Amino acid sequence: MPDVLQVADEADVIVNGYAFTRCKDGSVRVLNLNRPSSAAVFGNNGDVWETTMDDIELEISREYLARSLKYLEA
Repeated sequence: MPDVLQVADEADVIVNGYAFTRCKDGSVRVLNLNRPSSAAVFGNNGDVWETTMDDIELEISREYLARSLKYLEA
């Protein structure tokens, strides 16, 4: 289980309890801070590389990501 405080501190953007962190390869890691067992990794073009989220939560986090991309550092 990830250290939620550390993930929140290192996140580039936090939206409604989801921490978004841009990786060096351009992908974005997402962690639900309220339920740390729920996470996903999105590729550069928004495709899902890995996830432990259900389909509904995955779509919610994908929408938050789309709205927040302009705030993530390139």
